[in-house]
Amino acid sequence: MDHRESDEVVESSVGGVAPRDMENNASSFFDDEEMGIRDPLLRWQTGNTTSQLAVVGANVCPIESLDYEVVENDIYKEDWRSRKKEQIFQYVLLKWTFALLIGLATGLVGFFNNLAVENIAGFKWLLTSNLMLKHRYHEAFAVFAGCNASLAAAASALCAYLAPAAAGSGIPEVKAYLNGIDAHPILAPSTLFVKIFGSICGVSAGFVLGKEGPMVHTGACIASLLGQGGSRKYHLTWTWLRYFKNDRDRRDLITCGAAAGVAAAFRAPLGGVLFAYEEAASWWRSALLWRTFFTTAVVAVVLRTFVYFCRSGNCGLFGKGGLIMFDLSSNISAYGTPDLIAVVLLGVIGGVLGSLYNFLIDKTLRKYSIINERGVPFKILHAVAISLLTSCCSYGLPWLVKCTPCPPDILDQCPTIGRSGNYKNFLCPPNHYNDLASLFLNTNDDAIRNLFSGGTNNEFHISTLIIFFAGVYCLGIVTYGIAIPSGLFIPVILAGASYGRLVGTLLGPISKLDEGLFALLGAASFLGGTMRMTVSVCVILLELTNDLMILPFVMLVLLISKTVADCFNKGVYDQMVKLKGFPFMEAHAEPYMRNLKAGDVVSGPLITLAGVEKVGNIVHALKWTRHNGFPVVNEPPFSDARELCGLALKSHLLVLLKGKGFTKERVSTGAADVLRRFDPFDFAKAGSGKGVKLEELDIDDAEMEMYVDLHPIVNRSPYTVKETMSLAKAAVLFRELGLRHLCVVPKSPGGSPVAGILTRHDFMPEHILGRFPHLKNH
Repeated sequence: MDHRESDEVVESSVGGVAPRDMENNASSFFDDEEMGIRDPLLRWQTGNTTSQLAVVGANVCPIESLDYEVVENDIYKEDWRSRKKEQIFQYVLLKWTFALLIGLATGLVGFFNNLAVENIAGFKWLLTSNLMLKHRYHEAFAVFAGCNASLAAAASALCAYLAPAAAGSGIPEVKAYLNGIDAHPILAPSTLFVKIFGSICGVSAGFVLGKEGPMVHTGACIASLLGQGGSRKYHLTWTWLRYFKNDRDRRDLITCGAAAGVAAAFRAPLGGVLFAYEEAASWWRSALLWRTFFTTAVVAVVLRTFVYFCRSGNCGLFGKGGLIMFDLSSNISAYGTPDLIAVVLLGVIGGVLGSLYNFLIDKTLRKYSIINERGVPFKILHAVAISLLTSCCSYGLPWLVKCTPCPPDILDQCPTIGRSGNYKNFLCPPNHYNDLASLFLNTNDDAIRNLFSGGTNNEFHISTLIIFFAGVYCLGIVTYGIAIPSGLFIPVILAGASYGRLVGTLLGPISKLDEGLFALLGAASFLGGTMRMTVSVCVILLELTNDLMILPFVMLVLLISKTVADCFNKGVYDQMVKLKGFPFMEAHAEPYMRNLKAGDVVSGPLITLAGVEKVGNIVHALKWTRHNGFPVVNEPPFSDARELCGLALKSHLLVLLKGKGFTKERVSTGAADVLRRFDPFDFAKAGSGKGVKLEELDIDDAEMEMYVDLHPIVNRSPYTVKETMSLAKAAVLFRELGLRHLCVVPKSPGGSPVAGILTRHDFMPEHILGRFPHLKNH
């Protein structure tokens, strides 16, 4: 099987890598399972000729890096010199305008998502409840399970047929994109469409999943769509959109979109900003903080406006659910040592259960990959099977518990018949309720609200909490990974709140804290144990509950649960990034990198281009290599000695060749000739159209013998490091600057002015340890 890299994959370490080296790198990336560094969820496909692959949704696709570095060539400099103050003001204004539009669009989608879920799920519950009131229990289950299975099949079919990249939460994909990894389907318009409607169907189907993760992906897709900088296909190429034809501005917009998604899911604008900073974004700066804050504020205003509108009864069955705001008022005035011990205990439990949850999800996804490989019908059948399992648990488990008398002081609220609430009747006699049905036969948001409710001590029996915790813990694991949009926030909050309330019930005699507060702290501990986020989760929970008094407890339980869980494995999103095969650049270097120099990991032979190069040589290099950056070396008479002129991108070379500004003699034509024949917009980053392809070039044999001046398109200031620099130091530099290519120059002059190029692939553990296996135990 041929493992050579394709044109679309992440570029390898130098301008030209021998095929044998590339094959070795490919095999080390996938087959070396005993290394334990990364065991991607990938299987070789028939006819596959790529070595850099990632799982996007349920499909395996080639990936490449993004160009976050500013290419400072003559065309770029002339473009900026020619811009007037009005154009610069227009550029800045457009950034804020796009931030506003992202907030408006994400807020509207978030509201529509909740409105649809509440109405679809509410209609399903009403049908089931009415049949049960008529004692037609078998028909009630058939309607309940049938509605769930139909919605699950619809969601799965949308994902499987239209956009496999929409499956899952989408947070790992957004996180990988913001790290500099590009896989074309991640943020496509079809992915956005399926993410919205697939999430609605999936949540309405009663799965133990949430819409919060998909909302992050949805916000990122909206931002990507707005930041495409126009479309030549649809003739949307206004001049002012050209400013956003670069990966840097798109990255900033997508960061705003991810923050807006969290704000729309939780009505937590500050939590959205901190989520983007702590978990999603790999690069941050103060200007981005302001725009992200503005975007989430717009989302909050949009949601609050529509919530007030719906309270007048204009939104069908839409009530307080969906746009979750729990308003937990604990009124903590003082707390003692037993309360602190209880919080520490919750933190330890959350860390242990969270790390186990991540481990089981990892194993489950590996098993599910076998199903995904068998085709679309199996994906849909898999989703329907999990739906039937969930329906059986939700409808059948409440039959196992006994009815509980209603509290005498709330007989007007208990039991609830045919509506949402804490006290579901479910076959109980008058003035009695079924506490397990109050959790299972509700939307996930209402179940969380019931667990968080304060002043309801002893509402749920210990056996009920144990059954519910075991049910949602296991269902959350088996549900995540099916071919539907599914988030982890809600399953984790449900499981954490159930065992938190269980601990509160058991410690009731010695602790003064309310059981609802214990449920909240349990949810926080489980979030910290699975996702390993602290600041953002803390603020999100505070915004959800509207209670600042719980801040010390939430901070303490998050720190403990994260510390305990870190002793076992990584956070769930970090695991997903590695499991999917994304070459993610960590913020820190691995310890064994300190034993290597930058020159140790570059491969050869190195292919360079001259400042004025023969057209045939360029075409040959583009055709027979798989790289996106080529060092350009000046030689006499264009310089006194051989020197590194800069770096030329493959996309720029293709545009230059397509313009056919060739000369018969090997002379420098200068930037004026290129600027006369090209607009700077021609060299901008291509959007959905993918830019110029090598196959599109029409160059005859005579032109192949002519010359072209590369100086105007060469990045004259590429980042370079000495070949003696520590690989660990080079990795940190590469990641912090958001580079795609890092030139390695020799220690001493006299030979070639460039020794090689480091790219993302060269810093991956499987690549390094594949070449230096003796470092595995370091």
